[in-house]
Amino acid sequence: GTGALPGTPDFTDDKGRLTKNDGVLIKNMREGVQSIGSPMAMPAKGGNSNLNDDDLNRVVIYMRERFL
Repeated sequence: GTGALPGTPDFTDDKGRLTKNDGVLIKNMREGVQSIGSPMAMPAKGGNSNLNDDDLNRVVIYMRERFL
């Protein structure tokens, strides 16, 4: 979660990606997102089309509990 690879976000940064609201984070996960400085975009649903909105909500909750 610390953004150790080039272009990967640091979820522990108190001014970073997790400062966005849940709706934005879920939209980014659902649709995919290109991080600034990353040579590759994160695919929609992380490449797992079986994930539903409830799963994505649980991921946001986990990230907030784990990294903030």
